[in-house]
Amino acid sequence: MLQSGARMAAAIFAVMLAAVLVVPCALAEVLLFPRPESLDDERGDYAFQLLQLALIKAGSNAQVVMTPHYMQQNRSLTEVANDTGKVHVVATMTSIEREQHLLAIRIPISKGLIGWRLLLVRQADKGRYRHASTLADLAPYKVAQGHDWPDLGILRANGADAAPVSSYNSLFGMLKAGRIDYLPRSVQEIWPEAARHPELAVESHLVLRYPTADYFFVHRANARLAEQIRQGLEAAMADGSMDLLFYRHFGARLRQAGLDKRRVVELVNPLLPPETPLARKELWFQLDDLKRIP
Repeated sequence: MLQSGARMAAAIFAVMLAAVLVVPCALAEVLLFPRPESLDDERGDYAFQLLQLALIKAGSNAQVVMTPHYMQQNRSLTEVANDTGKVHVVATMTSIEREQHLLAIRIPISKGLIGWRLLLVRQADKGRYRHASTLADLAPYKVAQGHDWPDLGILRANGADAAPVSSYNSLFGMLKAGRIDYLPRSVQEIWPEAARHPELAVESHLVLRYPTADYFFVHRANARLAEQIRQGLEAAMADGSMDLLFYRHFGARLRQAGLDKRRVVELVNPLLPPETPLARKELWFQLDDLKRIP
């Protein structure tokens, strides 16, 4: 009986010891972040690095890795919303619908720059829009956006007859082929896209602007992870490391865009959730910030 009790005690101790030993591994969780939609698509690089920075600032042991396969935006949002374990964090533009299905960390990761849109056009048409000053002036020209992007609804709400397109890469082929005339692309996206497609160019006179934000989103039940990311982003803003990363990625593109020399066409955004922290001025890019570019 004593031997049996000793064996039981030893077994219990072994289980307890094993539980203690696996705790560090459990804390060092792996978080999957969606790989962009194609090999040469660098849109996710900044968000990926910022997420890593935020977790370090929050004291988290979590490791962020890209998903093994390229993933379209709508697919990554579905994976997070359904808690499949294939994607844990996604960075994308907000909308009322998206915030109903996902938990948003309401700190705009690109300072709202995602809503400053330059026109990607064919090289031969670079000067075509130099006299335009309103979206109505662009009405004779065809435009398209991703079928699942909030930008599509925003353009349509402002009177543009924007066509939906099923894949990111198809947009550029349509523009080259003359099936559409321009693509509104954000300041941080458009220059690499123009470089990858030499037949295309960045129009020189206009910028469309609408209030919006791109956030990190997680599953609605994952409040702990959301709070870690929020705390890390707040810490990175406070010590300046988020600004350093932001301007390292986008400073040259902002200089190249010359936003202060363009006609700004203001658009409304009916898809913007009322909880958007517009009152926190430090979260948003302003034209005066151009003076801060290193």
